[in-house]
Order: sequence, then structure tokens, then C-alpha cells
Amino acid sequence: MNDAAAQRGPVLDDEQFRRLAEYGAVEHAEVGRNLYTSGEETYDFFLLQSATVDIVRTATATEPERLIYRGGAGDFLGELNLLTGQHVYLTARVVSAGTVVRIGPAMLRRAIAEQGDIADTLIEAFRERREVISEAAGNALELVGRSDAAETLTLRTYVTQMLLPNYWLDAASRPGSSLMRRVGLGADDLPAAMINGSLLRRATPRTVAEALGLTYQPSGRPVDLVVVGAGPAGLAAAVYGASEGLDTVLLDRAGLGGQAAKSARIENYLGFPHGISGEKLTRLAMIQALKFGVRIHSPCAVVGLDLSEERRPAILLEDGASIRCRAVIAATGAHYRHLNLAQWRTFESTGCVRYAATELDVRGYEGQPVTVVGGANSAGQAALSLAARGATVDLVIRGADLGTRMSSYLSDRIRAHSRIRVHTSSTIRELAGDDTLASIIAERSDGRQDRLPCRALFCFIGADPVSGWLAGVAKDDDGFILTDSRLPAQPFRTALPFQTNAPRVFAVGDLRSGSTKRVAAAVGDGAGAVSSVHIALADD
Repeated sequence: MNDAAAQRGPVLDDEQFRRLAEYGAVEHAEVGRNLYTSGEETYDFFLLQSATVDIVRTATATEPERLIYRGGAGDFLGELNLLTGQHVYLTARVVSAGTVVRIGPAMLRRAIAEQGDIADTLIEAFRERREVISEAAGNALELVGRSDAAETLTLRTYVTQMLLPNYWLDAASRPGSSLMRRVGLGADDLPAAMINGSLLRRATPRTVAEALGLTYQPSGRPVDLVVVGAGPAGLAAAVYGASEGLDTVLLDRAGLGGQAAKSARIENYLGFPHGISGEKLTRLAMIQALKFGVRIHSPCAVVGLDLSEERRPAILLEDGASIRCRAVIAATGAHYRHLNLAQWRTFESTGCVRYAATELDVRGYEGQPVTVVGGANSAGQAALSLAARGATVDLVIRGADLGTRMSSYLSDRIRAHSRIRVHTSSTIRELAGDDTLASIIAERSDGRQDRLPCRALFCFIGADPVSGWLAGVAKDDDGFILTDSRLPAQPFRTALPFQTNAPRVFAVGDLRSGSTKRVAAAVGDGAGAVSSVHIALADD
């Protein structure tokens, strides 16, 4: 699927084509008819029986119309936004008259649920087509901003996590400054987004999501399960819930992947002997969730929980809407702490302080001195990732031994790495610099201080639970949610695994008191909680 001679990717065989056609209706398509058009909110899936259809990126103010793909008899049209609900990026135009089979979204989801072999082919094709669209038609969503600004990084991280085809322009580059002049953007308008020709100034993940149709809109459909939080635990809960027949909605305040998405490389997760980035693991989990019919909405801020109806808890959203459901799985995890230092917020706003080490975060620090603070696995992974990109890394930890909280496979590699210096029994006392970070002062336990050159500080010093929205749910002294055996004894009732004191509210992952802070454990929590949900709902 490149320009005119695109690869078709996975295809349906004749028997699969006939079987899938039974879910739709045959139509005649005349030359010049648009089966769907760029910018539309929704569209249908099409099987091409005899018609020929061009998939084109419509013309913009700066570029002519571009052919992305030509589909003929035996092909099918559509990509990942059929499942995500994103607005349409491309136009499908009939260039040779013939018959097509139209399959609406509801029937397509039914076909995917009922026809496993067809589902595998379609999902893989949708995934491949999204990657191609990201390269060939990214200007449906154009982003421009300062590369070193925290707001820009947040926006770029969001569109990456959500697999949104986009084209990025640095405001300092010639193309970026040219675009700004052409559409009348000033420095105070950044970051900005161009979405199908419409301009969003001071763009945020939420405003972009609204423009693309990704925010939550009441559908009128009943909801069995609402999962709040899209880290590994929440994604796993959504996948297992939907795959076992529960109508499932997944909500997240910021994006997908939680803290795991910020990990440069996860090397101790079962089934990935060569490791996998948190970003890629999140992407695969998202596609798996969509395959089973999970409705994903992000950003979607949850602000409260209504327990007034014991059998029908309700999720309260920031915009005033609510979602009544049969069960809730809370997976909002925890957020990273920061150091109480002068200029911390200033350097945070300019992108010099970061809480992740993804590909986007570490890019641009080749040959630069950076500091990582923290002594657990996430800090170790960040240090190794930065060093692999050519940065000189100072790793600052409070403890006396690197191996106390860090897995040995990481600590051994760090000790042996020529680009990483470890500062044990040390604390960061000062950040220095003007517009950008220039150096830090690390103080040892004996009071001696070292000034270290530093262009960016990567902070991994622990986390606090995101549990404030769970009113009426029992918590420990630190705010983590009490579940099952950790709950105070209650006569005549034994809590199910992962169940809170609220009968149909469950908590999983880092949010749960006593949880194991590992990706595999979080995934296990999500899967296990769904089993408890089924037991809780059995008496309906």
C-alpha cells in the first residue's frame, strides 16, 4: 500500500470473502461515487466484488491529491479507524463501476467476533494500513511546535500512543516556520495542530481527540464493564473482559500504556526474550483490545465514582457525563513524584525534566550529558537506553547499593557500561541553567557535593496512587486501594480476588495496596479481576 503500486497486505481467500459477504448487503457503485470521504465521522467496511476503488489523500492548500492505494475485485477497504472510531483520513473513490458489499460497523464487529480466521486477517491488514497511512497521509494531522517544550512532547506522545497518523514539524525548522507564517501562527499558539485543514491553536491531547472523534460520547448501548486506566493492568482487563463477552469501555486520562509505555525496554516480560519497548507493547495491546470490541476513549478524565446503586456503579466524567455500568475495574495506577527543588517546574515546562525514556524522550541527546535519578528498574532501563543513544549518563541513587531495588540483569550491565557513572548514597540538591538545564549538584551522604554537567534530568523516584476519584472505596494510609484479604473483616461476606469494599468495584495493578510493581503482575491482575467480575455479575 504505497502510492499507486501499493502492497495489498493480508488478503481474504475466496471462501473467507464469501463468508464475510454474508454480513453485508450488495450494492452497485457507479464511477465517481465516494464510498467515504476524508473528514467524515464514521464509515462502513466494503468488500469489492467487481468495482475498482482508489484510496486517495485529498488535496490540501500546499499539496495535490495523492493516490495511496487502488483496490480491485477481491479486495476490502478500511483500516484501524473502523475499530477506534477516529474520523476518516482518506477518500474512497470508485474508478471502475461494479458491485461492492457494504458492512456496517456493528455487523463488522459481529463478524470479527464470530469468524476468528477472518478477524486475524482483517486486524493485521488494518494494522499494516495504519502504518502506511502514517507515512503517506500523515498530513491529515499536522503538528508544529517547539521540540524542547513539554507541551509538545505530551502531544506527540499522545498521538504516538493512539496510533494517529501525523506529520511533525519543528517550529525552528524551515518547513515549520513556513507553515506558521502561512496560517498565521505565533509562538504563543504552539503547539498547534492542523486537522483536515482546520487549525487548533495551543493544541492538547484533548482538543485533538475531540477534533478526531475520540472523546467519550454516550452511545445508548448498555455497558457491562468500565475499566478506568489504560496501563498494562487496565488493557489486560479490557481485553479479557471483551473477549469473554462483556460490553467493555476503557477510559484513560492521558493516553495508553501508563508507566509501562514510558519504559524504553522491558526485558523480563515473558515471551519477549529480546525485550520489547513499552510503547510497542502498548500498541499491540491496543490492537488486541480493538479486535475484541473494546471501546477506547482517551483522553477521558474520570473524577468520581457513584455507588448509590449497589448493582449499578457509575463513573463520573470531568465534563459532567456519567457512565452507569454493571462493574468497574479501577486501574489508574500511580504517577511519578518530583524533587522539591527550585526551578524544577521551570525546567519541567521546557522539557529538560522528563519522567519517561521512550524513543521520543531520548532522541536528541546523543553526545550530551544527562542525569537519571532513581534506583529501580525504570531508572536502570532509562540509563541504558540513553547510553545506547550515545549520551553520557550520571545515575544518581539514594541507596548505597545499585542492586538493592534493581534487577541484576540491569545493574550488572550498568556497572559495566563505559558511558554510565553511578553515584550511590547521593541526592540531587540543585538544578542550574537559564532557559535550558546546564548542570546539577549531587550531594553525597558525607556532605560532599559534585557539580555534574546535565542537559536533561530523567526522574524515576517512585510514585503516588491515583486514587482520589474513588470516593467510598477503602484505602491504606498511603492512598492505595485495599482489596480482598487486605480489607477489614466483614461478617457474612468474603471478598473476591481484587474486589474492594464496594461489591462491584475492583482494583488492579499499581493502584492496589500490596501489588507487585511489574508489568507481568499487572497483566495478571487485569485478567484475574475479570474472573471475579463474572462471579459478581452471576446473580443478576
